[in-house]
Amino acid sequence: MYDIVIIGAGMAGMTAALYAQRNEKKVLIIESDTIGGQIANSPKVENYPTIPSISGSDLANKVFEQVMERGADFELERVEAVAKREDGVFEIKTDYGVHEGRSVIVAAGVKHRHLGLEKEEELVGKGVSYCAVCDGPFYKGEDVVLVGSGNAALQYAILLSQYCRNVYQMIITPDFTGDEILVNTVKRTPNIHYQFNTAVTEILGKDEVEGVHIKAPDGERDVACKGLFVAIGQIPDNKPYEELADLDRYGYLAADESCTTRTEGLFVAGDCRTKQIRQLTTASADGAIAALAACTYLM
Repeated sequence: MYDIVIIGAGMAGMTAALYAQRNEKKVLIIESDTIGGQIANSPKVENYPTIPSISGSDLANKVFEQVMERGADFELERVEAVAKREDGVFEIKTDYGVHEGRSVIVAAGVKHRHLGLEKEEELVGKGVSYCAVCDGPFYKGEDVVLVGSGNAALQYAILLSQYCRNVYQMIITPDFTGDEILVNTVKRTPNIHYQFNTAVTEILGKDEVEGVHIKAPDGERDVACKGLFVAIGQIPDNKPYEELADLDRYGYLAADESCTTRTEGLFVAGDCRTKQIRQLTTASADGAIAALAACTYLM
């Protein structure tokens, strides 16, 4: 029996684990994919206090080591459902079994949003990618297409420009939507070619990506490329918790800055909850708040 079961090993979940352990709570972290969440895919983090510059994966590894050294248990499993028994104990069902906890913190983060195009899923790993950090080096000297206009897309464009011959950034909106410092870097990088009001409507190639078909203000045409990188935002996967917490119309867990839900003992932290700002520091703040709230609940 655990005092606190934390679902998700992103910055929110791992920060929650640190605060819970400092309050001498027995903690289990369950993660379905990889530690670090979204930040693990960031090529460079420059907005975390006291750390001028670090890769997202290195930052995630450092925090994970800190959590493990304090004695947290960790399981690489996918949560399928969470229920609260009459005795107040939570049962967390995963694809490997059932865990019990006196309280639960959901810090499940979000997943990459897909374009929804034919052949997109079958060509993942064969030219279609959602992580420039992971797959960018495979396209050294090649032409690639990048879809997106926010901070993640801008960071990806800058990273890919270091490997690829040309990066063609397709932006469906009339302008960039990311931070000015990143926008300016993209604008002065000669091998990044961006265009606005442009949509990718088809992926070309049978067994691997050979190009894309785009619809632009000046007409439709094919763009040859070896890789298609998609960075158009994220979506939450909160279905396992919908019986215990309310979801908004976008699927995010309804919770304010207190990180509490309508079920006593169930808390939520990080990008999976309703909030205006989703950043590394706000995820960590949520983790601290949720953990302290859980500790108060357990007392």
